[in-house]
Amino acid sequence: MDITLQPGKLSGSVAVPPSKSIVHRMLICAAFSHQPSTIFCTDPGQDIEATADCLQALGAEIRRSADAFQVIPVKKLPDEARLNCRESGSTLRFLLPIVGALGVETAFEMEGRLPQRPLFPLWEEMERMGCRLYWESDFLLRCCGKLRPGAYRMDGSISSQFISGLMMALPLIHGQTDLKITGTVESKPYIRMTQHVLDQFSGTHPAQLTPESDWSSAAFWMAANALGSNVEITGLNNASLQGDRAVTDCLPKLRENTAISAKDIPDLIPVLSVVAAAGNGAVFSDIGRLRYKESDRVSAIAAMLESLGGKAEATEDTLTIFGTGLIGGIVDSYADHRIAMSAAIAATVCNEPVTVLGAECVKKSYPGFWEAYASLGGHYEKQLR
Repeated sequence: MDITLQPGKLSGSVAVPPSKSIVHRMLICAAFSHQPSTIFCTDPGQDIEATADCLQALGAEIRRSADAFQVIPVKKLPDEARLNCRESGSTLRFLLPIVGALGVETAFEMEGRLPQRPLFPLWEEMERMGCRLYWESDFLLRCCGKLRPGAYRMDGSISSQFISGLMMALPLIHGQTDLKITGTVESKPYIRMTQHVLDQFSGTHPAQLTPESDWSSAAFWMAANALGSNVEITGLNNASLQGDRAVTDCLPKLRENTAISAKDIPDLIPVLSVVAAAGNGAVFSDIGRLRYKESDRVSAIAAMLESLGGKAEATEDTLTIFGTGLIGGIVDSYADHRIAMSAAIAATVCNEPVTVLGAECVKKSYPGFWEAYASLGGHYEKQLR
């Protein structure tokens, strides 16, 4: 599906979906806890659905309603499992150490660019501690064996998801374990988030859990406001542990040509780049991990801005956005939800229409995005391929 958006500011009130990062963690903890849970979650994206489906394949019973997941914990593990992670990096990186801790021989199916996203050093550590991993085909990874008790080490410089996965997996191993994090830690707020969710499930956890609203999704509407729109975002927790709450600090910095590190906020860079291009420009450093997202986001951001009349230049570790203003044009989303939504926000400051190719990719994290855009006065037309 392609969407052509007409230029124009947005106004009105919007409620964003629950935090995808928190819901992943809550579903996993609930599946291996000691009592049933209800996790309230409206508008779950494809990544959350992938995690729920995988947990069902591991023996959890998950009932879906319009606004919640009811989770009955695993009573009996299968001898073997086949888990379809779709394109969800969180699903794969969280569940890989968990099946290792459980000793369930598992085939992980993947789609899109997921097989290209890094699994080292998690792969190495799991093999050191008793598992065997190997690629059966380009989109099928097998995990055999069982993780043993002991001292685990993990380099934090590649992805905090490896650390979060081990944090949720190690309590499932019978015997003493500990985890030492080495190196420079990426995305520290997400590690704190994992510990917070684990704490909620320690002892007698509440039978009903309401994850807070998603700052990553809210960032698009905040960026629109920075560009002249008037959108009220309801339900956000200003004391949130979510790393992308940093958008409230980043947007004021973009009023001047400034340097911002992408180290802890890689998911914010696409929409912050739009704000920078429409304003005074910016330099984003520590961009290495952006190359291994749903798209090569460094190239995708540069291509998006250039398609809209802007200019960007990348080096190995920096992305420079020039404050040229944006005109309009045709943007390839590269099947990346954050590129598609960023292009939509760009349309609010363009003089000419913006066409987003592959606009359905927003279903990955924010299925109701286009409906929300329309409710705020955004005008667009769909073209089905």
